[in-house]
Amino acid sequence: MEFKFSLKYLLLTIFIFLIEVLIATKLADIFFVRAYLGDVIVVMLLYTFVKSFVKINNEKLILGIFVFSCLVEFAQYFTVAEKLGFRPGDLMYTVIGNSFSWIDILCYAAGCILLYVFVKLNPKKEEELSL
Repeated sequence: MEFKFSLKYLLLTIFIFLIEVLIATKLADIFFVRAYLGDVIVVMLLYTFVKSFVKINNEKLILGIFVFSCLVEFAQYFTVAEKLGFRPGDLMYTVIGNSFSWIDILCYAAGCILLYVFVKLNPKKEEELSL
């Protein structure tokens, strides 16, 4: 792993973040989008964010993101946000989350599988995204 800034990945991160904000604010009434699609996309957001700043093995990064996502989900099971003193409405309460779901873990897995397939099918695109 080495530091290597990529403007293209950073711009992609911002774009995906805006999609997540759109899902959370304007598409919240569409249950499938809010409940499932957002969790699939969030792993892609993490991937592009990390790739914005470091050059790292794609497979290790995808696996690390899945493990991290599962850890956050299990933190929800143990109500870590409340135990840390965060209250509903707090930014960190929202980031950590407040309800454990096996389906969320399946969504994270689906997002990571999509990332893996994309990376494997487009190996030359990876090099083009680096500055």
